[in-house]
Amino acid sequence: MWLRGLLACVVCLPLTAQAELRHYVASLEQSNWRISDNTPIICRLEHEIPSYGKAVFTSRAGKDHDLNFTLDMWVKPDAVTDAKLMSLAPAWRPGVVSKKITELTYQKYFSGEVPKNAAWSMLAELEQGMQPTFYYADWYNEANKIAVGLSAANFGRQYRQFRACLSNLLPYSFEDISFTVLTYEFGGSELTRYSKAQIAKVQEYLSYDPNVELVLIDAYTDSYGGRSVNKKVSEQRAKSVKDFFLAAGIPDERIHTQGHGERRHVASNDTIDERSRNRRVVIRLSKPL
Repeated sequence: MWLRGLLACVVCLPLTAQAELRHYVASLEQSNWRISDNTPIICRLEHEIPSYGKAVFTSRAGKDHDLNFTLDMWVKPDAVTDAKLMSLAPAWRPGVVSKKITELTYQKYFSGEVPKNAAWSMLAELEQGMQPTFYYADWYNEANKIAVGLSAANFGRQYRQFRACLSNLLPYSFEDISFTVLTYEFGGSELTRYSKAQIAKVQEYLSYDPNVELVLIDAYTDSYGGRSVNKKVSEQRAKSVKDFFLAAGIPDERIHTQGHGERRHVASNDTIDERSRNRRVVIRLSKPL
């Protein structure tokens, strides 16, 4: 109910001291949208909100077309706070009806997060020249109400670049390839067809993400042949995978290999299928916490 009253006050009546409204929104001259990340693994669109913080839309590589929105506040909430997100017409579009996008809750000491569907709705409203606006009670004084708006001024060109970035995101994420098992054809160093596709995915991801600080390559064999021979075979397989990454420009110091021979089987060696599971290379990727 207080939201309806606030909107009425904004458009027609001055607010009393008991119902002060602080409205943060960029003016036409201040409104600045920018693409801060534009790669096949992350797209990020940012908007500065003067005296308040910034709005950030982020999408990352993956099977799903995810979209995250964060209202990055300079001063984080000091209490759990309920908020409403509305789509308002800017001052230069009088008479356009406002509409509700969603309700949400700000967690204590965290920036505001918006669910995926609501984040897409915000972009659609901005594209139409509307102004997504958050309303909530000041956590230091509930009598004071706060409105935080995203200006649609200067949005269009940057949004087109953001959409282009989204269309180029990889269809798999870091989590999808951070633990990858490669298997080999029987009796040789030839990867299976599926494993060739998997190692290509890992290589492609590594070429775009400098935050992957370590690539661990562990190679294993089945128990056919002598132990010393199998140890050498596993070391050669680990080296061949490393060479594949080096040829793609991955720095040598980020890659560590080890050949384990026929140790650490994951299946018995009684059947062809089980032996094929033991002929493997495990690739593990790590990022800083």
